[in-house]
Amino acid sequence: MVATGYLFAAIFFLGGCAFVLGGLQFADVLNALLLKRRPAKDKLTTYESGETPIGSAWVQYPLAFYIFALLFVAFDVDIVFILSWAVIFQQLGLFGFIEIVFFIAVLALGLVYAWRKGVIRWI
Repeated sequence: MVATGYLFAAIFFLGGCAFVLGGLQFADVLNALLLKRRPAKDKLTTYESGETPIGSAWVQYPLAFYIFALLFVAFDVDIVFILSWAVIFQQLGLFGFIEIVFFIAVLALGLVYAWRKGVIRWI
């Protein structure tokens, strides 16, 4: 009985994948039929809001920007966990309180580590 539920889920999953891939394939075929291939120098330049592009479009950003963004996402997700914990705080009792203190302590250690490595300091 349980296997039929998984079978239906697998059929719907495969059907959805086929629908998406078929749509992408159809768009490629339609694009190839309707598109006129006339490459020109102006078409191959980078578009910058109507301004003449200066330099190359390939810019290397410092690694600190990406690490800063990852830290933001990590702490943003942790806030979701803390808010869901706060909703059921009274049901958890002392064990729940000790658990969240440990969770926040681990977050604080990670923040201190990132701070000491200079990741949080904006360049």
